[in-house]
Amino acid sequence: MSAVTTLTEDQLALAEVTLDFAQEQLAPHAVAWDQAKHFPVDVIRRAASLGLGGVYVREEQGGSGLTRSDGVLVFETLATGCPSIAGYLSIHNMVAWMIDRYGDAAQRRRWLPDLCTADVLGSYCLTEPGAGSDAAALRTRAERDGEHYVLTGVKQFISGAGAAGVYVVMARTGDSGSGGISAFVIERDDPGVSFGPNEHKMGWNAQPTRQVVLDGVRIPADRRLGAEGDGFRIAMNGLNGGRLGIAACSLGGAQSALDRSLAYLADREAFGARLLDAQALQFRLADMATELSAARALVRTAAEALDRADPQAAQLCAMAKRFATDTGFAVANEALQLHGGYGYLSEYGIEKIVRDLRVHQILEGTNEIMRVIVARGLTEALR
Repeated sequence: MSAVTTLTEDQLALAEVTLDFAQEQLAPHAVAWDQAKHFPVDVIRRAASLGLGGVYVREEQGGSGLTRSDGVLVFETLATGCPSIAGYLSIHNMVAWMIDRYGDAAQRRRWLPDLCTADVLGSYCLTEPGAGSDAAALRTRAERDGEHYVLTGVKQFISGAGAAGVYVVMARTGDSGSGGISAFVIERDDPGVSFGPNEHKMGWNAQPTRQVVLDGVRIPADRRLGAEGDGFRIAMNGLNGGRLGIAACSLGGAQSALDRSLAYLADREAFGARLLDAQALQFRLADMATELSAARALVRTAAEALDRADPQAAQLCAMAKRFATDTGFAVANEALQLHGGYGYLSEYGIEKIVRDLRVHQILEGTNEIMRVIVARGLTEALR
C-alpha cells in the first residue's frame, strides 16, 4: 500500500502488525473458507486479541481507542488477506462503536468487554425485506409495555446473523418517517429471536448472511440506545463510519489483486517476452495503481473529516464509499482479465476477490444512495 498521506510511527506499526496477521491468518485460508462457507470465529477472536474487536471503543471500556484514520488503515490491510472477514470485522466494530457512543454506563459495561474480545460478535440490523435504500420506511415495531418493549418484525441481509450474540436493531416506536425510529440492543438468546437460512450469495461466503426474525421479543426498556426517536440518527451516524470501513476493504482487496497481477505478469511469457514488459499491459497496471491511489486519498480525507467532526463528513464518507468501492471492483475485475483464463480459476483467488468486492457497491447504502447524499450536500444551499 503506497502512502498518499504521511503516516505516523504508530500507524506504520499498526499497519505492519495488521498486515502480518492478514497474510498469516487470513490469506492462506481465504479460498477454502469461501468454498466451504466457513465463518472462522476463532480467527476473528485472534484478531480481537490484537485490539481489532473494539477499534474505535474507548480504552477504559476495553477497546483500542483508535481514530477513523487508524481504522481505514486497519481494514484496508486486513482485506488484503480476505475482504469477507475484513468486511465483517468492520460491521462488528460499527456495532461496538454505536454502543460505546450512544449507550449509557450500564450498557457499555454489559456488552462492550465481550464485543472487544469478540467473545460475543455483533450485527447491525437496519435493512428489511421491504425497506432497503429507503431505510426510514422500516416496519419493525417496538411497542412500549410498561417497563418493557415488545419487538416484532424481520430484518434482511444481516451479516453475522445467528453467529452473533448482540444485535443493534432499528425499530419503529412512533409514527412513519425517520423521527419514529428508535435503536435497541437484542441478544441472540432472547425469547422470540430466530434466524432464516444462510443466504446463497455471489461472494462474502466466509460470513453468514441471514434474516433476523423478531416474533414478540420482549426486552426491558433499558435495552434502548439513546432516546425514543433517536434511532435513525444513530443508525446513520454508525453508517458514516461503516461506509469508510467498507471503502477501505475495497482498497485492500483491490490492492491484493493488483499485487497478484504484477507477480503473474512477471512470471508469464508470450511471444518470446515477459508479459510484464508489454507496454500495453504496463499502461493498464499504471491506471489501476493510479485509480487506487486516488481512492485511497479520498478515503483518508473522509476519515480525517469524520475524526474532526467536520460538517461535511457525511458527504465525504458517501463520496469515499462510492468512489472506493467502484474503483476497487473495477481494479479487481481488470486483474482477473490480466490473468486470462487462470483468473477465472478459484485456486488463484482473483475471482473470489471480484465476487467479494462486488457487494461493497451495494451494502452500507448502495452507491446510488451515496450519489443522493452527495447531491443533497451540493444543492442544500440553493433550496
